[in-house]
Amino acid sequence: MIAPAVGAKLATTPLLPVTMSTEPNPWHDWIGRTEIHTDLVTAAPLIALSATLDRDDARPGPGGEVPPLWHWLYFMPIAKARDIGPDGHPKRGGFLPPIPLPRRMWAGARLTFAHALRVGDEVTRRSRIADVATKEGRTGTLVFVTVHHEYADARGVAITEEHDIVYRDMPPPGTPSPAAKPAGAPTGEQYAREIAPDPVLLFRYSALTFNGHRIHYDRSYVTGVEGYPGLVVHGPLIATLLLDNLRRHQPASRVKAFRFRAVSPLFDIHRFTVCGRADEPHRHALWARNHEGGLAMEAAAELA
Repeated sequence: MIAPAVGAKLATTPLLPVTMSTEPNPWHDWIGRTEIHTDLVTAAPLIALSATLDRDDARPGPGGEVPPLWHWLYFMPIAKARDIGPDGHPKRGGFLPPIPLPRRMWAGARLTFAHALRVGDEVTRRSRIADVATKEGRTGTLVFVTVHHEYADARGVAITEEHDIVYRDMPPPGTPSPAAKPAGAPTGEQYAREIAPDPVLLFRYSALTFNGHRIHYDRSYVTGVEGYPGLVVHGPLIATLLLDNLRRHQPASRVKAFRFRAVSPLFDIHRFTVCGRADEPHRHALWARNHEGGLAMEAAAELA
């Protein structure tokens, strides 16, 4: 995988303790595959996400800037109803490899921001499968897919993004619950905000990103099929809340780079806290702490 773009130091251990598989990589042919899409930056999704996050932003007009990570409101994966799988995601295959493991999640990402996208911009996203790695963990086979994106407008490349998708099997009987207690989160934050991840918040974010994954809104599915104790909070939503907390603390700052790594899931049945601390004048450590003090996500932001 390509090295992280953000200078702030974070732990680089994988989501789960793993060892490299000795089997040939069955997905090697997908590495290097590319696709190109265009989209128009409109104001309505920005207004809606601002309301969802309980912000008091002015309504953006033409030329209004897209805050960092809010570009995820565009280039949504719009699949026809007949092309939706049993988990609510588009069926496997197409641009991403058709990995048959039933669980999939966004495990982390690394981004750099050269300049902000603006309302009215036509943006081109060039995507490439950068890596596909098969590994073995405590709960069985894991497949990590790394996707590299470049978002460009008339001024050039605005955002470079590399994100990791992890595919997992259902845990065998007797293995720890996916809600098992994680390692403790850091303390000593300089600014923090408590979040109530109720079903309305999760539904609104799913709707804004056209994310049909049932773990975020279908309680009978997420508890009965995937075995989680409640609705799962979206990884990108947690990352967005971490940067939103930084923006509330330093509203005039500009984010130059950002990276995050999901450590353990969060659910709608408990509140959690997004925390931040300036380790250096332009580098902030960010993390999400669950209701028991466990680490849910760690991140770092570099300011211009």
